[in-house]
Amino acid sequence: MVRVMVVGLGTMGAVHASSFVEMDETELTAVVDVKEERANEWGEKSGAKSFYSFDEAIKEVGEDIDVISICVPTDLHPAFVKKAADVKAAIICEKPLARSLEAAEEMITYCRKQGVALYVGHVVRFFPEYQKAKQALDEGVVGKVGVVRTTRGGSYPVATEDWYANTDRSGGLVLDLLVHDFDFLRWCFGEVERVYARNLAGVAGINEERKDYALVTLRFVNGVIAHLEGTWAHEGFRTSFELAGKEGILHYDSQKNQALVAEKASPDGKPGVAVPESPLKNSPYYTELSHFIQCIQSGKEPIVTAEDALKAVEIGMAALQSIKKKKPVTIHSQKVAH
Repeated sequence: MVRVMVVGLGTMGAVHASSFVEMDETELTAVVDVKEERANEWGEKSGAKSFYSFDEAIKEVGEDIDVISICVPTDLHPAFVKKAADVKAAIICEKPLARSLEAAEEMITYCRKQGVALYVGHVVRFFPEYQKAKQALDEGVVGKVGVVRTTRGGSYPVATEDWYANTDRSGGLVLDLLVHDFDFLRWCFGEVERVYARNLAGVAGINEERKDYALVTLRFVNGVIAHLEGTWAHEGFRTSFELAGKEGILHYDSQKNQALVAEKASPDGKPGVAVPESPLKNSPYYTELSHFIQCIQSGKEPIVTAEDALKAVEIGMAALQSIKKKKPVTIHSQKVAH
C-alpha cells in the first residue's frame, strides 16, 4: 500500500485527495491545509490525519509517507517540493512546475540530488481526446502538419488569497492555463524555437479586473506554426484544437458531442469523410495520478517527465517576456529577437 499525503486542499488538492481515496493501491494517510476547517473535513471523511502546516505534518508522520502530493499555489511549489524531497518521499507536483525557469531547474536538481522522483501534473496528456490526437499524428493520419490552432479557457479562477489574480505568484493566464497547450504541442511536435505573445492583463502585479485574454504564436524547430488562444474572460470552460496536415485536419471541440474528428481529403478531390472518435469516461486526473503511482512502484519513466514540465515553463516564460518586450523571443536563449 502506497501511503500518500496531500498538501493543499483547494480545487486540485481535492481532486488529488479523492482520487487517492478511490485507488486500491493507495492510502490517503495525511492531508494538510492552512484552512483548519477544510483540513478537518477531509480528515473526517477520508480517515486521514489532518494538519494545518506542512512542517507539523512532516514532523509527526513524515517517516510514514511514501508520496507527497503538492497542490499549493505555484509560487510556493519550490519550497514545498524541497521539504518533501528532504524526507525522501516521491513527489507529485501540480503544474506549472514553478513561477520561473530558474526555480524549476533548481527543483529538479534538488530532487535528483536527494534521490527522489518528481512527477508533474500535466494532465492534458491523459485526456483521451488529446491522446487520440497524438496517436493519429504518430500514425500519419493527416500527413505532415504545418499549422495548428488551439483554444482554452473560461471564467476567471478564484482561490484562497485570490492568488491567481496576483500575476507575480501565478504567472497569470499564460503560465497557469496555456502551459497545458505548451506541453501538449511540444509532446506532438518537439522543441519550440520562437515565441510571440500578446495579452490583455500584462505580466506582473494584481489583475484588478479579473479578466485576461492571450494570443501566443509558437514556431517549432520542425517548421510547424501554432496559434494558441487563452481566455479567462468567458463563461463556460472550453478547449479545442485544429491540427492541419497535408492530407487532412484533426479537430476537437469540447462543446460538441462528437469531440474528436479526423477529416481526410479524398484522393480524387471530393469532400472527405468525417470519422468521429468516442472519448473514454474515466477521469483524466484519476488516470494521471494512477499512472504516477504505478511509475513510483515500478520505477518506469512516466508519460510526462519533470524535464517536460521544465520545457513547458521555459515556453511560458518566453511568452511572458515577449508580452513585456512586445517582440518575438528566441526560446533557447530567451533573447528578444530583432
